[in-house]
Amino acid sequence: MRKTLNRPVDLARLVGISAQQVRNYLDAGVLPPAGRSETGYRQLDDRHRRALLAYRALADGHGWNAAGDIMRAIHGGDLPQALALIDAGHADLHRQREALRLTAEALETVVDTEPPARAAMRIGELGAHLGVRTSTLRVWEDAELLAPQRESTGYRTYGPREVRDARIILMLRQGMHRLPQIRPILDDLRRSGSKDALRAAIAERHTDLARRGEAMLAAAALLHAYVGANSDAERMSR
Repeated sequence: MRKTLNRPVDLARLVGISAQQVRNYLDAGVLPPAGRSETGYRQLDDRHRRALLAYRALADGHGWNAAGDIMRAIHGGDLPQALALIDAGHADLHRQREALRLTAEALETVVDTEPPARAAMRIGELGAHLGVRTSTLRVWEDAELLAPQRESTGYRTYGPREVRDARIILMLRQGMHRLPQIRPILDDLRRSGSKDALRAAIAERHTDLARRGEAMLAAAALLHAYVGANSDAERMSR
C-alpha cells in the first residue's frame, strides 16, 4: 500500500496554488482518486504528487484543456488515447513552426515589394482578395491596424498601401501574433520603413515555440515517470 504523505494543502504549496484548487483537480479527474480517513479527510500520497507535477507540466506545454484530457485518459486506463493527444500536441507545434517559417519568408517579400498601382478596393473586394471575412477587416480597423479612406457615400476604400498592410496583418495573424502585438510592428514599418520590428516579432515567436517544445519535453519526462511508477505499484500489488 502507498503511504499517505500529503494533505491537499501540502500539494498546493508544492506548486503555489490553493488547497481548493487541488480538490478541484481531484474532482476533475486530473489527479487520481483519493481515499478518505475515518474523519473524512482526503488521503493523498506520492502518486498524487507525481500526477500534480505531470499535469502542471503538461499544461505548460500542451495547454490546460489538453493536459486535463491526457490525465483523464491515463486515469481511465486508456494510455493509447493519452499518447494520441500528446502526439497531436507535437504535430500542432510542428505546424506552427512551419507556418511561422513561411510567414517570415512571405513578409520579407511583401515588405520589399512596392505595392502595385491598382484601383482602390472596397471592403468586400479586399476581403475576397485576402480570403477573409469583411467582419475581420472591421475588427482590424477597430484595433487601429487599418485606416481605410471613406467615399462620399460612406463606403470604405483601400488603396495599395492599405492592401499591403492588410496582407501583413493576415500573415502575422497566421503566425499566431495577437492584434495588440501587430500594431507597433505596423507603426514602425510605416514610420521608418524598417523591417527590424517584423524580424523581432518573428524571432520572439520562434522563442515562444521553442519554449513550448522544451515544456513538452519536460512534461513527457514527468508523465513517463508517473505512468511507470503506477505500473510498478500495480505489479507489486498483484
